[in-house]
Amino acid sequence: WTPQEKLLHEARLKAKAKRRLRRTSSRDSTRESLSEGGEPGPEPGSPKGRAHDRRSRMGKGRGLPKKGGAGGKGVWGAPGVVYGYQEPDARDPNYDEAAQGDTVYATVVPELEEGELEKNVQPMVMEYFEHGDTSEVMELLRGLNLGSRRHAVPSLAVALALEGKASHRELTSRLLSDLVGHIVTPEDIAWAFDKMLRDLPDLILDTPEAPQV
Repeated sequence: WTPQEKLLHEARLKAKAKRRLRRTSSRDSTRESLSEGGEPGPEPGSPKGRAHDRRSRMGKGRGLPKKGGAGGKGVWGAPGVVYGYQEPDARDPNYDEAAQGDTVYATVVPELEEGELEKNVQPMVMEYFEHGDTSEVMELLRGLNLGSRRHAVPSLAVALALEGKASHRELTSRLLSDLVGHIVTPEDIAWAFDKMLRDLPDLILDTPEAPQV
């Protein structure tokens, strides 16, 4: 650098340091006034300072917020104001249906499909052949939504008994007798036996003596 350029660069650095010093001293004075209980004023040179000043521009008033803090967007209203009851709006994003009056909750069990019914009922019947407790089978069946497929329970139980021993057939007879009026109706039993008679050719493939049994 030439001597003149060097002097000019040093002068710019000094001027920049003075401006930084003035800003720092201005902020310090503002913090001191706040610590002494004074109201914070806008930063020097800030164009927003006067726009956000809540004091009256007409030279009147006590400099309090407009409407006592009850106006403006996104405010709760004046302190101490009690609002009347408002009917809940179902379209409100904060609407809570569970909090509106007495709510009754019910467990909805979907109706079993044909494949699911066999998957659930067959283990029950096989275990029943071991313990012989009809009340336990009825309690398990109440937990299933048999729907229009109630007749499939006696049909499946008899088909399993045909493949088993004579004691299994006796237990199945007792089970069907206890299920009537609680889980199935007499019409369901009749429908199940009619279906088994129609399906007899298929039952013979697994149990050749099925017609006699």
